[in-house]
Amino acid sequence: MNSLSSFRVFVEPQQGASYADQLAVALAAEQLGYSAFFRSDHCLAMSGDGLPGPTDSWVTLAGIARETSSIRLGTLVTSATFRYPGPLAVSVAQVDEMSGGRVEFGIGAGWFEAEHTGYAIPFPPVRERFERLTEQLHILTGMWTTPLGNTFDYTGTHYTVTNSPALPKPAQSPHPPIIIGGTGAKRTPALAAEFAAEFNVPFVSLDVATTQINRVRTALADAGRSVDSLTFSAAFVVCAGRDEAEIARRAAAIGREVDELRSNSPLVGTPAEIADKLVGYTDAGIQRVYLQLLDMSDLDHLEFFAREVVPALR
Repeated sequence: MNSLSSFRVFVEPQQGASYADQLAVALAAEQLGYSAFFRSDHCLAMSGDGLPGPTDSWVTLAGIARETSSIRLGTLVTSATFRYPGPLAVSVAQVDEMSGGRVEFGIGAGWFEAEHTGYAIPFPPVRERFERLTEQLHILTGMWTTPLGNTFDYTGTHYTVTNSPALPKPAQSPHPPIIIGGTGAKRTPALAAEFAAEFNVPFVSLDVATTQINRVRTALADAGRSVDSLTFSAAFVVCAGRDEAEIARRAAAIGREVDELRSNSPLVGTPAEIADKLVGYTDAGIQRVYLQLLDMSDLDHLEFFAREVVPALR
C-alpha cells in the first residue's frame, strides 16, 4: 500500500480573490504545515461575478514568495496559450530565485475558450495547443539547463529561438519540478514521461485515476524511466467537518450540495470518512493530494483538516 506524502492547498482566485486573500491562505497553509500553496492560472470566473477580478498567477506568486519562508509555491496549471515561452522561462526562474528555490511549475495546453476571447488571447485548435505546449516544454527546459556562458537555439513549428543567452537561471537545479496532468490517453502521459517530476489527476473518480496512473506508468516504462522517479498526485474539492451540520454549512458557503460533493470528492465528510475514502486512491498510487479550497475566507477549514483529518490518515 502506498501512503500520502503531503497535502497541498490549491485555490481558484479567478472566482473572486485579491492578493491579500491569497496571501492569507498561503501564510495559514505554511503555519499549519501544508507542503505547498498552489493557485490556478485563469483570467475569467467560471461562475459568479469574480470580483474584484483575476490576478496574474506569476505576479501573485512572486509577491507571496517574498512573504513566506518555507512553503512551496506553484500553479495548477499555467496555460501555455497565455505566454510566450521565453518570457515565461524568465518569470518562473525569477520567482524561483525570489523564493529561494521553492517553485514548482505546473503547465498545460489551455482549455477555457471564453477567457481567451475575453482577454484577447488566441485560442488555437486542441492539436495546435498540444503542439505549442510540447515546444514550450522543450524551450523552457532547454533555457533553464543551458550552461552559463552558452547560448540556446531551438527550431519548432510554432516557436524559434536563436542565440538566446538563456538567462536567468532558476535557483533549483536543473530547474523547478514540472507538473503535468489531465486525463488524455496518449499525448499527456508521453509528455509527463519526458518532462514531469509529478503527474496530477484532477477531480476524477477512482476508476479514472487508476486508468490514467497506469497509462503514465506505461509511458514511463516506454521512455526508460523508473515509476519511482515520478510523483502521482490528485486534486479534489475539500469540504470537511466535525459533523453533518458543519459539512453542510461549508457546502452551502460554496454553493454546492453535500450529496453532490460526496459523490465527486473523497475530501468531503468527517475525518474518519475522508480517511476511509482516500485508501482507494493511495492503493492506486496517489502520493500527494491538493485540497481545492473554494471558500478562501474559511481558514478554520484548513486548520480543521490539518489538525483532525491528516492525523486520521496515519
